[in-house]
Amino acid sequence: MANNRKLQVFLPLLMAGVLALGMYLGHKMPGSQNGNMGLFNRNQTPLQEVINLLKAKYVDTLQAADLQQEAIEGILSHLDPHSVYIPPANLADVNDNLEGNTQGIGVEINVIADTVNIVSVLTGSPADKMAVRSGDRIIKVNDSTVAGNGITVEGIRKLLRGPEESKVKVTVLRGQKLLDMQITRGIIPLYSVDAAYMTAPGVGYIKISKFSATTYKEFMDAITKLKGQGLKDLIIDLRQNPGGYLEAATNIADELLSDNKLILYSKGSNYPKAEYKCNKPGVFEDGPLAILTDEGSASASEILAGAIQDWDRGTVIGRRTFGKGLVQEQYGLSNGGALRLTIARYYIPSGRCIQKSYTNGRAAYDEDILNRYNHGELLNKDSIKPTDTVPYHTAKGRTVYGGGGITPDIFIPIDTSRFTPLVTKLYIRDVMNQFTARYYSAHLPEFANYHNAEDFNKRFQISDALFSELKAFAVADSVPGVQDIRESEAVVVKQRMKALFAKQLFRNEGYLLINNANDAMVHKAIEVLQHP
Repeated sequence: MANNRKLQVFLPLLMAGVLALGMYLGHKMPGSQNGNMGLFNRNQTPLQEVINLLKAKYVDTLQAADLQQEAIEGILSHLDPHSVYIPPANLADVNDNLEGNTQGIGVEINVIADTVNIVSVLTGSPADKMAVRSGDRIIKVNDSTVAGNGITVEGIRKLLRGPEESKVKVTVLRGQKLLDMQITRGIIPLYSVDAAYMTAPGVGYIKISKFSATTYKEFMDAITKLKGQGLKDLIIDLRQNPGGYLEAATNIADELLSDNKLILYSKGSNYPKAEYKCNKPGVFEDGPLAILTDEGSASASEILAGAIQDWDRGTVIGRRTFGKGLVQEQYGLSNGGALRLTIARYYIPSGRCIQKSYTNGRAAYDEDILNRYNHGELLNKDSIKPTDTVPYHTAKGRTVYGGGGITPDIFIPIDTSRFTPLVTKLYIRDVMNQFTARYYSAHLPEFANYHNAEDFNKRFQISDALFSELKAFAVADSVPGVQDIRESEAVVVKQRMKALFAKQLFRNEGYLLINNANDAMVHKAIEVLQHP
């Protein structure tokens, strides 16, 4: 009996010992610790180790690329709003946009009611050489039917783009006739100067939509053209320009500022101070100058506008700019993506940095423009509240502030008369775009009689009959009340229609020439330049 009691006490201890020994030996066996040796490395971070474990051990199948992207984006979410990860699938489009060219056939498209419409054809492009026309509708690309299948603009672009010298078969509908074309793709420029024309006697207008690798050359070509037409005063329109290459903005600033003036300097914790100064005679150093800005003008746009304001070289007209004073560099990653990382802040000549605060997180940062509207800033200059109370001074001693964009010298509110509930509904339903695209396609011979945008602006008018067709189209598209449209609203809609027809014929320059005819900022700029 005593021996049995001893065994009852000893046996659990023995079993525990055997179990511990088994666990130890199992831990030492091949396929356990040794099998995990590749998952752990003293040179790896815990994040890398976690990803390795998930890939090797997790119970379900995982998409490693998605995990890595979410991990990267999670880290970047704790930094500034402009440090971003660019996935491999998006990198080519991002780079093309900045480099100022892509590879494709050379058409601008939109998608209306599941129909791919060609808005314009680039002169000299592969599509132009094959006699593709504005107003044609794309039905098929290679073996893919693109009409009526929910295709998007981005989707059709991917089908049409491809390596230079590769071929793509495109079937278009012209009137009632189907045409098959085999087009050899080429290098297609993506222009950043949307328009350059004389908007008043002696007053030139240049619209820059972004700052790409080709912007400076495009700007110089535009200045040369306008000088040949009697340029004395200049308007540079930077509205809704999100920025781009720093060098493009500084090169243009060098053409507008004299001597060796400072354009900006940049510095960061791991980035030495770098100064950008004028270093050559400029093509327009002395003539009266106006810069147009709004809440969509950012980054390189603010560098150009800020340098002009700080040196009192010209007049900044419009609304407070976005407020991006951070410098990014792009680094390629092994998966084919890229990291665009903020490395420095830039400071314009007065010494101010115009970067707005991002201490409340990305959501609050992204809502800043909406908050400006809600606070009345887009309607009233007195509602602009600079976040940086430290005063800086321009070359002539005027007080300016940083910490939230460039505040214009002359404030122009947003034009609310263009956005009544009825007109807004027409925009939301895309009625005017759809109607003008369809009407243009059905009346190509009529529009072929106009030689240039100026000729079109003088001779083409929206007739009562044409406007009645638009109203009937709107009613059919479920926009009630359009038959009772007020005269002031009709003026806005007719101008928009005319501008859209001009875009079909003469691209962005045609559109802007018509649209700017009643633009308050452009009118104020002409007034300031002609009557300082």
